[in-house]
Amino acid sequence: MKTIEVNSTEELAYAAQQFVMMTQGHKKFAFYGPMGSGKTTFIKAICKELGATSLVTSPTFSLVNEYNTDHESVLYHFDLYRINSIEELYDLGFEEYFYGNQYVFIEWAEKAEELLPDPVIRITLQEITPEKRLISVAV
Repeated sequence: MKTIEVNSTEELAYAAQQFVMMTQGHKKFAFYGPMGSGKTTFIKAICKELGATSLVTSPTFSLVNEYNTDHESVLYHFDLYRINSIEELYDLGFEEYFYGNQYVFIEWAEKAEELLPDPVIRITLQEITPEKRLISVAV
């Protein structure tokens, strides 16, 4: 387990850079943490570090967003907060996303634990203060 400490939003770009370096070779990421812990904000920083050229936003209502990169690849960002059953993920065609060769970032991953690809890197965000976060990465 590795930990990244973020003391302000100004440190997010550096934290994302550290994250990308420590998880090199992996493309599937499951994010855990309570509402407001910074999952979406951190994923935005990671996508930017990976070269996302499109606007990175929370896919809360669409469930999945697709971002193009300047490397001609695609990043997939899931927010499963509104998922009520595993069947909804089957209807969405999660297999194509989870088991493809693209980067996949899954918020509220606990809602799909039994469907997560292997290997998947698990990331837990913990709010210490309104500005400070601890990001634990199981590599």
